[in-house]
Amino acid sequence: MSHIQELIRKNRSYRRFYEEVSISRETLLELIDLARLSPSARNAQTIKYILCHTPERNALVFPNLAWAGYLKDWTGPEPGERPTAYIIMLNDTRIFDNYFCDDGIAAQSIMLGAVEKGYGGCIIGSVERIKLQKALNIPAHFKIIQVLALGKPKEEVVIESTVSGNIKYYRDSNQVHHVPKRPLDELILDL
Repeated sequence: MSHIQELIRKNRSYRRFYEEVSISRETLLELIDLARLSPSARNAQTIKYILCHTPERNALVFPNLAWAGYLKDWTGPEPGERPTAYIIMLNDTRIFDNYFCDDGIAAQSIMLGAVEKGYGGCIIGSVERIKLQKALNIPAHFKIIQVLALGKPKEEVVIESTVSGNIKYYRDSNQVHHVPKRPLDELILDL
């Protein structure tokens, strides 16, 4: 297995963390630099970032996030298992209203860098954007795209093949998180 394959396999959506393991601002800056060096549509580079890595700032972010839509009976990580850092991705509308696919490229670069450093995370799109914007005093010309929750993973995530096309992730009785993936032959169209 190549190094990139190994990083991608380890880059899962982790939602429980060792809260006692912090992530420094310097590490977050290194991760943002990976996003900075990544491709950008038209090279517009409209995405900006807010870094949160202190308990006080993290406490402003956490209540504005929703966790794991398929896990209906789970409201998110308990105290002691919450992320130790967040990266809030914003579009700077002064540059351009459309950030095209730059958010996905940047988020993947950040997450792969986090995995390489022994961390993990979750890209969260279900965000109370207006409330978070107010909580962090974010100026109106910045629009929240998504939030990357980061920390030292405290859970096991297993990739498995789909059964009867069911793609819903789930947790088993041992709290192992299972992520069904469609087989490769279902993704390729020989037209």
